[in-house]
Amino acid sequence: MAADTRRESDVSRESDAGRGSTGGGSASEAASHSLGPVPLPAASRFRPLLGLLVPAALVVGWHLVVATGTIAAYQLPTPVRVAETLYGMGASGELWGHVAVTLRRVALGAGLGIAVGTVFGTATGLSRTASDLLDPLLQSLKNIPSLAWVPLFLLWFGIGETAKVLLIAVGAFFPVYLNLSTGIAAVDEELLEVAAVYDLGRVESLRRVVFPAALPSLLVGIRGGVGLAWMFVVAAELIAASQGVGFLLSDGRTLARPDIIVASILLFAFLGNCSDVAVKEVRDRVVGR
Repeated sequence: MAADTRRESDVSRESDAGRGSTGGGSASEAASHSLGPVPLPAASRFRPLLGLLVPAALVVGWHLVVATGTIAAYQLPTPVRVAETLYGMGASGELWGHVAVTLRRVALGAGLGIAVGTVFGTATGLSRTASDLLDPLLQSLKNIPSLAWVPLFLLWFGIGETAKVLLIAVGAFFPVYLNLSTGIAAVDEELLEVAAVYDLGRVESLRRVVFPAALPSLLVGIRGGVGLAWMFVVAAELIAASQGVGFLLSDGRTLARPDIIVASILLFAFLGNCSDVAVKEVRDRVVGR
């Protein structure tokens, strides 16, 4: 009887020990699961940096062709030389004055061109008669190069700021006009029928149906208009300008300073890209990606 009792006690202790080891194993497994591999950052976080790869490769290639003598330094300065030129002009304050003048001209000209383009685009998009009257002329004017306008604008408006701003406005006008006119004309007929069912007036139909439907087209046109404004500002600042990034470009040519010429081109690229990113961000927030 005593032997049986001892055997039962031993079995009980072994069972408890087994449960304890099992519980310990479960705890260690849980700990190992909780200390699993740390997740890597999402690849999408680095996607915006992809746009820097090609410019970086171009800068490296640019440095190599100059350093190896493939292109003479007096024809194309090294990236370091261009950076030193920009730093020197920035430290002296000269650069910021030129940039501020160019930004003001682009802002005024693009704003005026967008406003006028919106008016004409709305008129030709809503009215077939207005489109038949105006569109052939505007399509022809669209093909005139920016430099071809310079002599005429000098004759009409002189060498002041008016000629420069109006020339930039011409560049910003056409993308806005074309995209908005097309967008309004392409509004779905079913949307207009819904407006008619709810007995919306002409103004209410425009405000609630037509313009919201054409808004993506308008924003695409604004983006293109701002881009062309930066292209037209170069021609505008050739009109007897004494300030502006375009003036710096012309001055570099006059002084045979390729570092100033390349620095001015890079400034146009950087400022234009910043404005494009800003417009694109507004478009994405308004209409979604």
